[in-house]
Amino acid sequence: MSTTPRALAAVTLGVAAALAVPAAPASAAARFTPGAPGAGDPYFPDMGNGGYDVAHYDIDLKYDPGTRGVRAVTKIKARATQNLSRFNLDFLGPFTISSLKVDGTKASFKRTGAQELVITPRKGLRKNRHFTVTVAYSGVPRPINDATLGTSGWIPTDDGAVMVNQPFGAATVYPVNDHPTDKATYTFTLTAPKDLTTLSNGDLRGTWTKNGQTTTRWVMRHPMASELSMLAIGKYDVITGRTGDRVPNLTATDRAMNIKPDDARKFHRQTAEIQDFQASLYGRYPFTSTGGIVVKGGFGYALETQGRPVYDLGRRPGAVPSGALLAHELGHQWFGDSVTPKRWSDIWLNEGFATYSEWLYAEKFEGTPVQESFDAVYSTPADDELWRNVVADPGRDHIFDGLVYDRGGMAVHVLRKTIGEKAFFRLLKEWPAAYRYGNASTADFVRFAERLSHKKLDKWADAWLYSEGKPSL
Repeated sequence: MSTTPRALAAVTLGVAAALAVPAAPASAAARFTPGAPGAGDPYFPDMGNGGYDVAHYDIDLKYDPGTRGVRAVTKIKARATQNLSRFNLDFLGPFTISSLKVDGTKASFKRTGAQELVITPRKGLRKNRHFTVTVAYSGVPRPINDATLGTSGWIPTDDGAVMVNQPFGAATVYPVNDHPTDKATYTFTLTAPKDLTTLSNGDLRGTWTKNGQTTTRWVMRHPMASELSMLAIGKYDVITGRTGDRVPNLTATDRAMNIKPDDARKFHRQTAEIQDFQASLYGRYPFTSTGGIVVKGGFGYALETQGRPVYDLGRRPGAVPSGALLAHELGHQWFGDSVTPKRWSDIWLNEGFATYSEWLYAEKFEGTPVQESFDAVYSTPADDELWRNVVADPGRDHIFDGLVYDRGGMAVHVLRKTIGEKAFFRLLKEWPAAYRYGNASTADFVRFAERLSHKKLDKWADAWLYSEGKPSL
């Protein structure tokens, strides 16, 4: 299209006029917007937050057995993923916040709803900017008691406390972006009277005593979902050593459980043996130390807390975890901890492989073939509630049911039969290696298995993951 001289002059004049008139400044609201108050998980819409990504939590916590309370400072290193005018952290319980700063400067804050700590820095945080949040607080933490999901978070014990956080609970102890998709590294610095033991995830990086108080520092160097963080305070007997693969191994047993020394040593030894066996199947152990903690917490379950599972064996004094239970929680270190689901609906990727880890253990150490373990569960009548709902979307209230554990384990075994032995045992190594320290979904897993095996797996996935009812064999 051509332009006449008169038209060109008019265009030039118009451009000059436009340049001469300053544009109206964009409003702060247009440039900076609040981060979302949830991570978008349908099962737990209030969990997590948007607008930023946490890189590291540094939690300095002092326990007072007189008040059963804590004084703590949590420092969070994060990166803005949008232009942030304000953002939320999850924070539960009757805490008094004495100070809150963003990049060393006081920020305004308020607490809304059941768990939201809303923070407004003095200036907006531009996208991709790295920033720190430092929160000083004190109070007596309280556990979460959910009618269908059980007790989680800070749980008082006779001589201290234990923190177990699945599916939520971390926010009962520290301000956090409490969703598995925002994994971060951690440092826990724990202080208590010198007659108490303090334990956490990761590697012990220092112990010192001053004025009757002993402090320990624990470092988890690999990304961890908040639901897998843990701490324990109380009177414990601790054993240290290494596995056959030379991985540092720390186990601890609550003295209130009256566990015999020989049984405590058996627990320590079996932890090492089973982990090394699983590393031969699943590939290199993904963390820098291992172990386990037997507690008397009253919550009645075991949890795959990263690098160091927690075992509450209920009202069974003297008991230590069975080999099958150790195999389940240690198997999670690859399936659930290192590779973590994107959404809670994908939890069969945790529990199905952990159940299969039990079956592989039973075959190796007890002489029970995996097929026999499969057959025992598959024999459950077709009208049993086991076959209700969908493995890959069980519903909020069924994420810890046999639906995802037993049917998940059966799905893994049928996949083995479908793709063959060679491809299956490659899958056991290559899947956790491909998504190490990240997040994955059911769809990611199906696509990965298809690429690795060069087989279409629609029929397997439809029957075992996406449909209700008892599949035919």
